[in-house]
Amino acid sequence: MDDKTDILKGMNFFIQTFGCQMNENDSERIAGLLVAAGAKKADSLEDSGVIIVNTCAVRAKSEEKLYSFLGRLRSLKKTNGAIIGIAGCIGQLYRAELFAKKPFLDFICGPDHYQELPEILSRCLGEKVVSASWSRRWKETPPRSILHTSPVSAYVTIMEGCDHFCAYCVVPFARGREKFRPLRNILAEIQDLTEQGYKEIQLLGQNVNSYRDPETGLSFSGLLRQIEGTQGVEWIRFITSHPQNLTPDIALAMHQSKTICHQLHLPLQSGASSVLGRMNRGYTRQDYLEKVGLLRRLMPEISLSTDIIVGFPGETEKEFEETRTALEEVRFANIFSFRYSPRPRTSAAKLTDDIPFEVKKRRLIEIQELQKRIQSEIHKAFVGQTMKVLCLGKSKKGGLAYSGRNEGYQVVNFNSGQDFSGRFVRVLITSWGPYSLRGESQGPV
Repeated sequence: MDDKTDILKGMNFFIQTFGCQMNENDSERIAGLLVAAGAKKADSLEDSGVIIVNTCAVRAKSEEKLYSFLGRLRSLKKTNGAIIGIAGCIGQLYRAELFAKKPFLDFICGPDHYQELPEILSRCLGEKVVSASWSRRWKETPPRSILHTSPVSAYVTIMEGCDHFCAYCVVPFARGREKFRPLRNILAEIQDLTEQGYKEIQLLGQNVNSYRDPETGLSFSGLLRQIEGTQGVEWIRFITSHPQNLTPDIALAMHQSKTICHQLHLPLQSGASSVLGRMNRGYTRQDYLEKVGLLRRLMPEISLSTDIIVGFPGETEKEFEETRTALEEVRFANIFSFRYSPRPRTSAAKLTDDIPFEVKKRRLIEIQELQKRIQSEIHKAFVGQTMKVLCLGKSKKGGLAYSGRNEGYQVVNFNSGQDFSGRFVRVLITSWGPYSLRGESQGPV
């Protein structure tokens, strides 16, 4: 360790994360890098000499959360003089502009520069620092330096960025163009994680389906088949998949695998082909339904989740109704639904945001109520079945209740006289709610 980063030795840090799984994994990487530099994780903001807010920029709500949180940090800065910085996608997008809005900030760090954080923190004692460019070159983080928050389920990043340029999406500007991690590094990390006792691996990327090994050219389906041969792997998941890049070979690899969960997050965004065209999604409603049909012919029990945007510019009531009917037809196990909000640099930001807020709000409520009914019907059908569940620890329900997820990624709360945390357990489903299942332990798998 050189003198420039000696300041971190013994210093407490706190990371606040707003965003998706990629942001969560980034925070694990940042924490590991700081610990390796001699810093320590703090239990609270008040005990921290360094505070990092790691942010998503995909939706306006994430920005609102950030600025609300920063308001809380302003007074803390005056109290204990903590070094405060922004990491992640919002830092990448706005860079030095953030200093003008929040002059008490000390540094901005984009996703491509996390490895520089120890040096950045030492520099910002005497200056404000911005490090937020991006490149097409993959930057490897030593796997053992990642501070995983779960002892049983681990994220493994396989690619970053996106080349699709959907009209509403800021990812190509916040994360850059697609770049892929070497296959050998991915396999080595997965093998190491399984040797440490991890039961579940979640492959991450903005569009994992487009993966190509930069050394051999092997496709994503080939990667999945390679992972299948990794000793000790029990459950494999991946997120996120772009429907345009979901090939029959990927579906076949899932079907043939004994370890890839029959569960897939496949963002639809809208059920109307006309809206999908304006979104520049690269597929139609029929294209999407045909891919779902293929998945269900190969894996009838597959659990599907999706993203839905309501109120995209120009969305008519008829187009909105097509989204409703798509949900009825596909019957997703879960959805993530949002009101459209313009994002900087996107082509949709040039369109007139002509759907009134109250209309967006009403459509969002209708979608969520419809999905609540669908999930209730799906969950009710599980009563009486015994399923394999990965126990993640004590349930918030208290008592003898534990919580985990089944292969379909549904939450399962169950009673057990034995602590199965970090292990697979058989659970008899006895009751249900719209957002989780409940049951009784039948012993270890």
